[in-house]
Amino acid sequence: MKGVKRSKKRDEKNDDVSDPFIMIPMELKVDILMKLPPRSIARLRFASKHMSSIILGKDFTDLYMTRSSSQPRHLVSMHRGSDMQLFHSFSQEEHPLPSNDHDKVSYTLNPDVRYIFTPPVRGLICGRNGIKMMIGNPSTGQFVSLPRVKTRKKDILSVFGYDSVNDVYKVLCLTVITRRGNIARGIISRDYFLEDVMAWEAVVSEEHQVITLGAKQKWRMIGCKYPHRHYSGYHGICRDGALYYLASYTQKRSLMSFDLSSEEFNVTKLPDDYSLQEFGNLVNHSGKITIAVQAYSGPIDLWVQDDVNKELWSKTASVVPSMNEIFGGDQRFMFRGILPSGEVIFKPLPSPNPFFFICYDPKEKKIRQVVVDGIGDDSATIQVFFDHVESYMVL
Repeated sequence: MKGVKRSKKRDEKNDDVSDPFIMIPMELKVDILMKLPPRSIARLRFASKHMSSIILGKDFTDLYMTRSSSQPRHLVSMHRGSDMQLFHSFSQEEHPLPSNDHDKVSYTLNPDVRYIFTPPVRGLICGRNGIKMMIGNPSTGQFVSLPRVKTRKKDILSVFGYDSVNDVYKVLCLTVITRRGNIARGIISRDYFLEDVMAWEAVVSEEHQVITLGAKQKWRMIGCKYPHRHYSGYHGICRDGALYYLASYTQKRSLMSFDLSSEEFNVTKLPDDYSLQEFGNLVNHSGKITIAVQAYSGPIDLWVQDDVNKELWSKTASVVPSMNEIFGGDQRFMFRGILPSGEVIFKPLPSPNPFFFICYDPKEKKIRQVVVDGIGDDSATIQVFFDHVESYMVL
């Protein structure tokens, strides 16, 4: 007996009849979607074929991202040392509206793998543990693993970013070779090595890899004409289609950049300031490339790049009050960044229970303490990010 072939047009017509959203005016549908939380939008994409076409469309994606970008959020990540990775996001406004209230998502991880995350980009976040990497959306709770980094080296820097030209997300990964390996390749002279002058500088990056998120994602080796050494334990940032991170180049702390579209490296010379060269750290500062310098417990110097195409920097200083006098004890505070409002953010070390961080307004000389309920454990790894935007993107 021959099989009966069903008409594709008939199936599509039946789907339209059974889809309750088909009769709702377009303007009202968009209004409904804009009021839903990201997780609900992500689910609705699979529940309604008609709504899915709107959700995946460029017009709605741009509209939602524009709205989300105007309502930046704090994002706190915590790994308790068990099997749970917890993300907690909430409005950066001092007095948020009820609609911008706290939102928590959790994700079950391998208890033996502790991921360290890079700053979020357009609602997504990238985590790495050794050569294991994952991409996640804290707003929906969806996380997916990436192919393992192709290297046997342990000193790795990974930076996550968005290529606006090609509308894709990419991860840049750098690994280094040993000092002995550099001598064998002729990168560092034997005399230089034997003198042991700035021996740390004798280690430079060897492997430069990029992966593009998508169906056929895999790591690709790329070239770099600037032999440099990234700083371990530091994060890079993504700004305007390029990745930025600090590195040692020609024995000087320099600003490296990687164009996500052309996949080419560039290097920018930093001011020849002793404190900047010794303590400079790339920070989040309202979309501007900024290097913060805080030597011990002194004031914070901010070096802001005035023109990304030129080596022009301006310096400002922000006097910071004594946190110990305010909170007492031996609590230390780490500078974390600057909000668009101008508030300076400090994270306490070690992490208190319950967890909190400090927002200091240098103009008003005002301090406010932001307590994050449900987070706080002596054994927990806690990271604090700013200017996070909500996204419904399905990975």
